[in-house]
Amino acid sequence: MTDPALHRHTDYGAESLDESDVGSDPIEQFESWLLEAADRGVYEPNAMVVGTIGEDGTPSSRTVLLRAVDAEGFVFYTDRSSRKGRALAAHPVATLLFPWYTLHRQVIVTGEVSRVDDAESDAYWATRPHGSRLAGTASAQSQPISSRTELEARVAALEEQYPEGADVPRPERWGGYRVRPSRVEFWQGRSSRLHDRIVFTRRQDGWDVERLQP
Repeated sequence: MTDPALHRHTDYGAESLDESDVGSDPIEQFESWLLEAADRGVYEPNAMVVGTIGEDGTPSSRTVLLRAVDAEGFVFYTDRSSRKGRALAAHPVATLLFPWYTLHRQVIVTGEVSRVDDAESDAYWATRPHGSRLAGTASAQSQPISSRTELEARVAALEEQYPEGADVPRPERWGGYRVRPSRVEFWQGRSSRLHDRIVFTRRQDGWDVERLQP
């Protein structure tokens, strides 16, 4: 078995992050870093780990793809009857972690969560590939199923009902969520574990910016 401690001496390099390097708006700063991650070859730079609090108070996390970001927040889509959907119904707060390992960077977003309206969910659903719409309709996400065969049979039945090119209606249970950030932390790895951490905290009329110790 590989000892995880063998990797503890990784040098995270000399790239720095100073207060003067970030703008006054954390969402604009995030968009800049996201674009840079894509330009520098990060695999699926919009992949994020979404952390939620379950109905019973138990934390859980999973990887989800960011589908939009704007001045109002960060948007992703899912089955609202899934485990994360039920968690967000009980506790409408979440954290989003973007782990850009090859750049020695990460961004952590924390905030309140609200549902995206039906029109916005419909518009995004319409952009999904045909197979993804069939899968989203066939799968009651997070619910037990007897076998892979049963799931594939559901998809096959839907393929007959909605052949390629047909409109596949969005299931009522499927839709988007928007995380309105109250805190955004930018982390840049540095040598000797003296990492740079710049955090934005929302105030009534803008953002406070401060440096955290590594």
